[in-house]
Amino acid sequence: MKNLLAQLKQSNKLQGVFLGAYIIVTSLGLYLLQESVTAFLLILFSLYLLYKTNFPVKLKWSIGILVLTVIMPYVASQGTAFESYMGVATLVGIYVAMALGLNVVVGLAGLLDLGFVAFFAIGSYTYAIFSTKQVTNFLHFDFLPFSGNSFWVFIIVGGIIAAIAGVLLGIPVLRVKGDYLAIVTLGFGEIIRIVFNNLDKPINITGGAQGISSIPSPTIFGYEISNSGQFYYVVLVVLAIVILAVTRLQDSKLGRSWKAVRENEIAAQASGIHLVRTKLIAFAIGASFSGMMGVVFSAKQMFIDPTSFTLLESITILVMVILGGMGSVPGVILGAALVTILNLQVLTEVTNYLNQLTLDGVINLPPALSPSKMQRMIFGLILVLVAIFRPKGLLPAKNKVVAKEDLVDDTVVEENQHSVSF
Repeated sequence: MKNLLAQLKQSNKLQGVFLGAYIIVTSLGLYLLQESVTAFLLILFSLYLLYKTNFPVKLKWSIGILVLTVIMPYVASQGTAFESYMGVATLVGIYVAMALGLNVVVGLAGLLDLGFVAFFAIGSYTYAIFSTKQVTNFLHFDFLPFSGNSFWVFIIVGGIIAAIAGVLLGIPVLRVKGDYLAIVTLGFGEIIRIVFNNLDKPINITGGAQGISSIPSPTIFGYEISNSGQFYYVVLVVLAIVILAVTRLQDSKLGRSWKAVRENEIAAQASGIHLVRTKLIAFAIGASFSGMMGVVFSAKQMFIDPTSFTLLESITILVMVILGGMGSVPGVILGAALVTILNLQVLTEVTNYLNQLTLDGVINLPPALSPSKMQRMIFGLILVLVAIFRPKGLLPAKNKVVAKEDLVDDTVVEENQHSVSF
């Protein structure tokens, strides 16, 4: 068995055969068992197996895109649970993008932000206000409100407005750090939520506690995108852009500056890194990703209110980053996917199953131990176990390996040898 595993780790051909067989079997399982949550999760697990292979990066991307855009949607579309599966997958994509944005702030720059959901709210309300009759309460132009065609522009606009909010937040609060920074950002998140909750008078801008409804669905070439199966592809495109941007930034000069600031601000400043500017850029970029997904979220839900942007949401996104591995792009993706699927799919299904057993009289649980009340406790226990056995996250960040010959300048070596011989 050990020899087989060793051969599997070393041989790309064996890995390809195993991965191909796994994808075929799980796809058939989901095709035949349309309402099986297990089959849906197993086919998603193939992406993790793909990440662990030794394939070239481009090949991994190609296979992953094929699974996400063709295989999984097709085999899931053969039954009544298709919209449910796609709804979960869409929310996974939204939370992954937000977690990657927070990873820039917390994981790379080392700035603890507990009010990150505020930027998500800013993006959501930006599209919701200007695409509904809410905007006519304070602006009177013939072209307002915007139609669903403007959704694609508002993805960019929402990201820009959220980035500006991130900079405005960062300018006064970056004088503090550590726990004080966390408290200030927490307060910022609560202030934004309270402002949106009370901005219905004297002019009704946000709808107050009642929120904003009838948000138009996006349209492209006259085709309306209204259901979860269609929004799934929109989220995939935006998510791909976010992953590409974060991956490029991570190994760039700016990314190395963020890591230097995270490790030691004094040493980073002594090396010529402008601390305030570097931190502000981190806040702006992280906030922009959250704002973009806020626009997608409001269009998908077609209704938003302040209860969707509470402190618990900020903490949940932070848990995704820490659980996956701070500073690790694959780790954050895995952490966000696990937390979202656990809350939306796995624990919900377990709770429903136990409730059904209770109703059928198979088991008799006291009211204090009812499954609906224990769901959060089970989720907390899972987090505690992960923190104990994987303190650095499920997929910890790894420093980029550079060959020794790439670090040594041949001309310098020749000059040193010449000096020594002389």
